Amino acid sequence: MSKEKIIIYQVLPRLFGNKRATRKYNGSIEENGSGKFNQFTNRALASIKNMGYTHIWYTGVLAHASKTDYTQYGIPEQYPEIIKGNAGSPYAIRDYYDVDPDLAVKVENRMGEFENMVNRTHQNGMGVIIDFVPNHLAREYESVMKPESVTDFGANDDTEVQFSSSNNYYYITHKSLDLSQLPKCDEAMGYTENPAKVTGNDAFTHQPSENDWYETVKLNYGVNYNDSRRGHFDPIPDTWHK
Repeated sequence: MSKEKIIIYQVLPRLFGNKRATRKYNGSIEENGSGKFNQFTNRALASIKNMGYTHIWYTGVLAHASKTDYTQYGIPEQYPEIIKGNAGSPYAIRDYYDVDPDLAVKVENRMGEFENMVNRTHQNGMGVIIDFVPNHLAREYESVMKPESVTDFGANDDTEVQFSSSNNYYYITHKSLDLSQLPKCDEAMGYTENPAKVTGNDAFTHQPSENDWYETVKLNYGVNYNDSRRGHFDPIPDTWHK
């Protein structure tokens, strides 16, 4: 094993290279702009390498819930009331098999642009790190890029029980999600979730507050939190296989 000292350069591609200085509050991507994968040019990467970095940690690469409409590219529209900000949280993953279309010059070629950035990074002598977010997902997780053999999280859940090791989510049984505690929540917006799923920061309530990670839902790896955190690992819980 190499004893080279690892020095990591963490960067949000959304900000890197974005020269738009508007910074409009609650502005759209057209108004405020966004950095792109393509802006990590060989020149930029060589400069980072020359500063002594061995790896780049690209934060916010995986496709996450946002308010930007990409339905023309086959990406499902998201309900705005369960998204924080317009860009959304980079940790509210809506598709593990896709990358953020905001970061692509051509949305339909987003995966190719990402892969080219990875290749350029390697060509400039650095390793690549991206976030693995195993704890929670966006409330409306739906993969449009998954292999045919993969089933979406929650598709086969028994929603009549709070916990089952065969379920991918935890549920607040017989309770619908209540967003009335969130700022600027309008019941007419229309998002419904019945039964409510447990929120990503272990908020076992159907009525999350604005301080909860209400844009996410917690994944179930076989631990029953309502039974003294007892583990149920035999057979291996379904989420581990995904």
